[in-house]
Amino acid sequence: MQAQVIHPNPSDEYDTEERCYILELSNSDNDEALSVARARVLPGVTTAWHRVAGTAERYVIVDGRGRVELEGLEAVDVKAGDVVVIPPDCAQRIENTGDGDLVFLALCTPRFRSERYIHLE
Repeated sequence: MQAQVIHPNPSDEYDTEERCYILELSNSDNDEALSVARARVLPGVTTAWHRVAGTAERYVIVDGRGRVELEGLEAVDVKAGDVVVIPPDCAQRIENTGDGDLVFLALCTPRFRSERYIHLE
C-alpha cells in the first residue's frame, strides 16, 4: 500500500447483473486487504441473491431504507447509519423499500475481485 488520495469519478459508476449500480472508490492491487465501493439500489429493486467467496463484507448504509436478507438470519430493515456484517461465502441480497435511492458503502476484506462473485439466481 502507498500513501495517496483517490478521486473517484462519478461517471465511472456502472450497472451490475446484481441489479445495483457500483462506483469503485478504492479497489487496487496496491491494497489487497480492503476495497471500498459505493452501491446504489433504485426504489423497489431487490438485488440478486449472491455470495462472495472468501470475502467478508460490511455494508454501511449511507442513505435510504432497505431490507437485507442474509443466509441464516431473518430479514432485517436497515436505514442510514446501520452497518450490515456479512461473513465470507454468506448468501445475501438487499431490497430498497424507500422512495429514494438506497445508498451504502461496501467494504470488502480482502478486496473484492469479480471472480469471487457467485450469482445464485
